[in-house]
Order: sequence, then structure tokens, then C-alpha cells
Amino acid sequence: MPLRLKPLHEQTLVITGATTGIGLATARMAADHGARLVVAARDEASLIRLADETRRRGSDTLHVVVDVGDEEQVAQLADAAIERFGAFDTWINNAGVSLYGPLLDVPTTDFHRLFDTNFWGVVYGSREAARHLRKRHDGYGGAIINLGSLVSDRAIPLQGMYSASKQAVRGFTDALRMELEEAGAPVAVTLVKPGSIATPFPQHAQNYLNEEPTLPPPLYDPGVVARSILHCAEVPRRDIYVGGGGRLLSVLGQYAPHLTDKMMEKTLFNRQKSGRPEYRQRFALHDPATDNRERGDYAAHVADSSLYTEASMHPLMTATVVASAALGIAALVSWASSTRSSLH
Repeated sequence: MPLRLKPLHEQTLVITGATTGIGLATARMAADHGARLVVAARDEASLIRLADETRRRGSDTLHVVVDVGDEEQVAQLADAAIERFGAFDTWINNAGVSLYGPLLDVPTTDFHRLFDTNFWGVVYGSREAARHLRKRHDGYGGAIINLGSLVSDRAIPLQGMYSASKQAVRGFTDALRMELEEAGAPVAVTLVKPGSIATPFPQHAQNYLNEEPTLPPPLYDPGVVARSILHCAEVPRRDIYVGGGGRLLSVLGQYAPHLTDKMMEKTLFNRQKSGRPEYRQRFALHDPATDNRERGDYAAHVADSSLYTEASMHPLMTATVVASAALGIAALVSWASSTRSSLH
């Protein structure tokens, strides 16, 4: 029997990393759809501002101060959600941090901290969610939605450990999905893979470069990811890419990895540097972000939609997407092959 998920306005959603970027956009959009919310982050003042805002938007909201890298705190988040609302329907593991710098130059203590949030936070949240959601007997299933990235498929330089953490998230998510499916648990497990999203991500990231970091184009508005996440809260999906550019890079990396390495070596070192001197003394890797911002500051154009992602969420448009993707993949493979030949 196909897994059914509740309409969004009947759901209770748990969102980690809810006070900035994608998490903030998702919380606001879910509130506008009438969902009940349990919002979690490290900074209480930011959470209080968000909870007040989502209540004004019509959502019954609970805020919980949580560092997702602490397993006990994540368990307390699940308990608080159940105590307040009796249950939850969707758990969104969104909390994430990054750092910029060559792998040989960054202290390993920062690597461990990054994995505590990006990987172990997803593991702890997914386990708590699965233990609760697998017990459902109301005719509906529940959803676990994990935030991966384009770099879940294709690592990039200067964010090597961030890439490693997101690839670990993909491996964990895929294994969890299979185990829950084999057990017959009524739980949809989704991996969302955004490309470059115009959040304050680089402004919050730990930085070991000699200038402010940035994100390479094409850039998409955080609302594009929020719509994808909330779609997956209502419609079971294995995974979903946010941004056609990221999807094409993933495909190119799969079929022409050496050529993709060379392309990225030539472009992504400079495109992740803003040209502005680094002035910050405080970074969100170790200290919570407190600015309650969805968007960061970028000179490049930011797209408010992705035709590829919108089409992939609607079955009537899927055939067109598949056909276009197949043509694009064929062209990429042909181009990569001819380029490799010319290089030899």
C-alpha cells in the first residue's frame, strides 16, 4: 500500500537549524500553510523572535534550544514535541555549518565540530524521529527529511570537510531508508540536495581564507528549497535536487570525473572568494548565528525559482524533465569524451 502523508495544515513539523537560511524560510512557509511547528536552534533569543513571528502567521509554535551535536539534547527535543503536541509528523534535519580553507590548514578540532552538527546531528535526529514515526497506526505515515547538498554527490575544494559530511549524510540516509522499508515502517526518508542557495551560509561559516568566502553561481533563493522540503513532507520522495545547475554538475561528475576535477580546480578556488577582506572574529561553527536572516549578501543574480526543481515535483511535467535531462546528459557525455580525447 502506498505511504500516505498528511496535508501540511494537519501536520506538526520539527525543524532544526530553524532561525536562519533554509530552516527559517521553511518555518515561515510552513506557518503560512497552517502547520504546527517545533523550531530548534542554539540561540534562544533568535528562537523567541521566530516563534513570535510564526504565531502571528497562524502557527501553534514551540521553540526548543538545542545543539544537535548533543544526542541527549536531541532526545529532549523529541520529548518536548511529543509532550506539547502528542506526536509529530515530519522531522526536518536542517541544521548545518561549514568552514572554508585548505584541508591541510584547518585544525582537526574544527573538523570534529563540523561533523558533530552536520552528520551526527542528522543521525541523532533521524533515530529519534524513526523511533517515534514507526509506531504510527493512524493510517498515515511520517517523514524524515535530511538536508544534503550538491556536494553529497560531488566534493568541492576549500569546503572538503563540509563535502565529506554531506556525503556521510547521504550514506546514512540511504541505509536508514532501506532498513525502515524492509521493516515495513510507515516512514518516508528523503534527502534534499540543494545547489548554491543565497543564505548567509558563507557569512556564518568558519573561515581560514584571507578573504570573505562566498558561493559560486547559479544562486537560488532559500524559498526554492523550502518549497521542495514542504513538498516532500506531503509527497514521499527518495531524493530531490534543488537547482538544475547542481544536478548537471552532479551528472557530469559521475560520467566524466577527471574532467570535472579539472574544471573545478580552474574555477572553484576563485569563485568561492568574494574579494573582500575577512573582518569577522565570530563564526557560527562554534557560536550560534543570531541574525534571523534568510538571505545573505551576493552580487550575483539570485533566482526565485528553478524550472528543473518545480517540474520534478509535478508528475505531469516529469516526462519533459526526464527527456530534457537525458538529452543534456548525452550532450555532456559526448562533450566530455571529445574533451578528454583532445587532452590526450
